[in-house]
Amino acid sequence: MSGAPLEVVGIGNAIVDVLARVEDEFLEQVGLVKGSMTLVDAGQAAKIYSLLPPAVEISGGSAGNTIAGVASLGGRAAYIGKVKADQLGAVFRHDMLATGARFVTPAASEGAATARSMILVTPDAQRTMVTFLGACVTLGPDDLDRDAIAEAEITYMEGYLFDPPQAQKAFYEAAALAHAHGRRVALTLSDSFCVHRHGTAFRDLIENHIDILFANEAELLALTLETDFDRAVAALKGKVSIAACTRSEKGSVILSGEETVSVAIHPVGKVVDTTGAGDLYAAGFLLGVARTMAPADCARLGSLCAGEVISHIGARPQVNLKKLALTELPDLAPALNLPA
Repeated sequence: MSGAPLEVVGIGNAIVDVLARVEDEFLEQVGLVKGSMTLVDAGQAAKIYSLLPPAVEISGGSAGNTIAGVASLGGRAAYIGKVKADQLGAVFRHDMLATGARFVTPAASEGAATARSMILVTPDAQRTMVTFLGACVTLGPDDLDRDAIAEAEITYMEGYLFDPPQAQKAFYEAAALAHAHGRRVALTLSDSFCVHRHGTAFRDLIENHIDILFANEAELLALTLETDFDRAVAALKGKVSIAACTRSEKGSVILSGEETVSVAIHPVGKVVDTTGAGDLYAAGFLLGVARTMAPADCARLGSLCAGEVISHIGARPQVNLKKLALTELPDLAPALNLPA
């Protein structure tokens, strides 16, 4: 990365995805329901991990995926997330640095191990997930890369991380620091369950500290306490400067000031795995905002990135997104060809 100012810094749960192919009998052996997502403690995580057949370890985490996408587009990016000084922590750090992003959050020397999500794929292609949150939820204000936040055009925060009180403090401090330097702050709601848990706090955070909001349809309804999408969009107007509301195959609706624009999805040949679609949509959209693209073009770039990630297994891009965008969206070339 050059010495040019950062464009996007992400704050989120640093998680390593461990993908393994198993038989149905393995799920029965460890007491898991096929197709479920189960949160486990350290002991359960260690036991299941020790019983796994050979696996593939791929760094993940929602904001981590987004930052990997920004970097793949040629953006100048940084990441803030907590790992432990252990094997999976080293994997996560290597993978993040290999994208070209900056990642200087110090690893924990004690306490819980690095977070991991064990994704068990049975012969029928069903995915059963076992997640141990570990060290990532210990992130607090002292872990913030304050230089990166002060420098970056946009600080992007992951709603999944909002549960622990120290992480909440980190969110508010990061937002205050960014705004003190004339920067913008973005938030992804992450999951409707996060919104149900933290509705009042999220609404306060959004109205007073957030400039750019990402929400899918279910999250938007939960946030606004509406049951109709159009009414939910109307309720969100004026709360933030820009809002990107994604609707899967229906595309996305962008609110920007008084303007509301609908953008179709980018055509996708075959949907293989929808994991990471929202994360990569945010990557394209955020880089577009940082490079002063029109709202509709930000959404087009986000949709292209989302389309790439759902065409294969895994939540991070498998091709160079900048090259893909220059081919698929050549009218955006002047912005995308800025020196990185």
